[in-house]
Amino acid sequence: MKTVDAPSPTAPTGVLREMRFRVGEMDCSSCLAKIERHLRTLDGVRGVNGSVLGRTLAVTVEEGTLRDRDVESEVGRLGYRAEPLDGEEAREEVSTWATVPARRTLVAVGATAVAALVRFATPDPALFTVPLYPVTISAVLFVVAALIGGWNFFPKGFAAARHLALDMSFLMSVAIVGAIVLGEFAEAAAIAVLFSVAELLEAFSVDRARASIASLLKMAPDWAVVARGDLEVTVPASSLVENDEVVVRPGDRIPADGTVLVGASAVDQSPITGESLPVEKSPGSTVFSGTINREGHLRIRVDRPAKDSALAKIARLIEEAEAKKSQTERFVDRFARYYTPVVTVAAVLVGVLPPLLFDAPVSVWVLRALTLLVIACPCALVISTPVAVVSGLTAAARHGVLIKGGTYLEALASIRVFAFDKTGTLTVGHPTVESVVVIEGNERDVLARAAAVERRSEHPLARAIVEAADQRRVSYAQLAVTDFQAIPGKGARAKIDGEEHLVGSPSLFPDVDVPQELTAGGHSLVGMSRNGTFVGWLALADQPRPVAASALRELKQLGIERTIMITGDNRATAEAIAARVGVSEVRSQLLPGDKVAVLKELEGRYGPVAAVGDGVNDGPVLAAATVGIAMGAAGSDTALETADAALMGDDLEKLPYVVRLSRRARAVIRQNIVAAIAIKAALAIGVPLGYVSLITAVLVGDLGVSLAVTANALRLGRVSG
Repeated sequence: MKTVDAPSPTAPTGVLREMRFRVGEMDCSSCLAKIERHLRTLDGVRGVNGSVLGRTLAVTVEEGTLRDRDVESEVGRLGYRAEPLDGEEAREEVSTWATVPARRTLVAVGATAVAALVRFATPDPALFTVPLYPVTISAVLFVVAALIGGWNFFPKGFAAARHLALDMSFLMSVAIVGAIVLGEFAEAAAIAVLFSVAELLEAFSVDRARASIASLLKMAPDWAVVARGDLEVTVPASSLVENDEVVVRPGDRIPADGTVLVGASAVDQSPITGESLPVEKSPGSTVFSGTINREGHLRIRVDRPAKDSALAKIARLIEEAEAKKSQTERFVDRFARYYTPVVTVAAVLVGVLPPLLFDAPVSVWVLRALTLLVIACPCALVISTPVAVVSGLTAAARHGVLIKGGTYLEALASIRVFAFDKTGTLTVGHPTVESVVVIEGNERDVLARAAAVERRSEHPLARAIVEAADQRRVSYAQLAVTDFQAIPGKGARAKIDGEEHLVGSPSLFPDVDVPQELTAGGHSLVGMSRNGTFVGWLALADQPRPVAASALRELKQLGIERTIMITGDNRATAEAIAARVGVSEVRSQLLPGDKVAVLKELEGRYGPVAAVGDGVNDGPVLAAATVGIAMGAAGSDTALETADAALMGDDLEKLPYVVRLSRRARAVIRQNIVAAIAIKAALAIGVPLGYVSLITAVLVGDLGVSLAVTANALRLGRVSG
């Protein structure tokens, strides 16, 4: 370990604190890796985490060791500028094309173009003569272009030299200076210009991903109309606090996550959940910031401030996901660490051995050595994977799917088995009355009397009976219910117009035969008697989600070998739902611990398994699976934090999209890696043979590969949802 130059202000205390910085020119994973490696060598540093996508750096230090300015100084020694965030991360980003490096590159391009014009289109007289050769106007312009363009990475290159690091800035700096010394002025300018353009394109690809995240946050309106008594006051949406009441008119965006108090409307939730159709909202419904009120006036109670909204959480989690390297990214980083020194050593040997052993021309072989140094730059190889991962993560977010890192994006491509929770995942999550079996009287009368008694109960079956009466327009409010008494675990007793009624489970009616065809079909039965006479059964069941069967069918078409339901429900209920949605296998009557054991068994038998649940009650199962996928996560902090991937809405048809996207992402990553390695290997072989020039090495091996892998990665945005 080493210490910084500035003395520590106090002795270490053992208490940890986090400092956050913005690093403006940190546009690739190799830049981040270099900064992280250096900071971890400092005394007092206990952790370093950065995000290329956010251009942010979090440094955890022991209180009393390093100060903000110490970290700024250390990052500065590497050629980067770190600015403390001071808790405020929302800052206007400057476009890549409006930065100082972009302006330098533009000037260098202009100087190079003028130099080429002078050299090839007009006589180019010498300005003066030095011992070896005359210096022409074009030569001066090429050198000026090389120095201006090269200044984009010279400081980083010098910093790398001080730390004995063979990074791309150092290699390119050596190549430019070497070309100038050898009198290859046009080549020096070309290296500086093309490499600067390649770095700008790399930064631009990061900007594209960052803009995709920023566009999420911009969906939230800047202003909100707050109801204060009889007044309506327009205030900044960022100033809203919990329990504020806001008014949202038709066509307006909802300014905060909250609950509808008054009004009914259809709300377009596609920015959050990816749902194509508006969702009906009424008093008690949850709404999200940035969604669009299509029809009626709504009065909404604010449940969370802007910084904690679902939109803000999604944006933050995508940035965090980008920082989590996948297995392939780690492999590429390890490969690059060996690749660059090996090719650099080869370059030294190419420049030294032929002149020493075979009396070959020094200038020719040194130029070839410099060309190999350019090829040794790992930039295009290093970005080949993260650019695809970031493109995949942001494409998923636009379709209402949050994937928590490249590790899970890649893992999803290998999944061949899906395990589903039943209640709330394959089903809608609450029972409905499917049929009324009448023994005495008529169906409407049985349902009305049952609803009149059950409206006083909070049991899910009781609520379902009341909802069924409402939906079928069965009138029960006029029935005079007295002497209501709950019977714990069984049902309720009450009088209607003086007649005693019992409503509840079959255990309340031991002398009545239970319809076996209904229990075998997985129904829950509620019976009712009137003055001691049994009058009928109400058969209730949880309903499959409308798209569950089609989603599972599409998963099978994509090659998913097994779809398995794991549930705590009884076997009859589970098999009834399974038959309707089309799962391959049913595991029923499972306790939470049993479900985890089943997951482990499935992984041992079939390999990687994805588990799908609601993200709250299914937490242990989602954690045990290779990839845990939570549904309906937009309104659940627990689901967003604990799941590896999350469907922001309840749409199971997003699962086939996730599988398609992950497989396409894996293919793109492999294509990018193979292309980057193959092109650089071919160029490296061609250099000693004299087939590859300095300009070709930069144009094809760096700029060309960078453009190719970036364009290939951007295709992930076209995967259909």
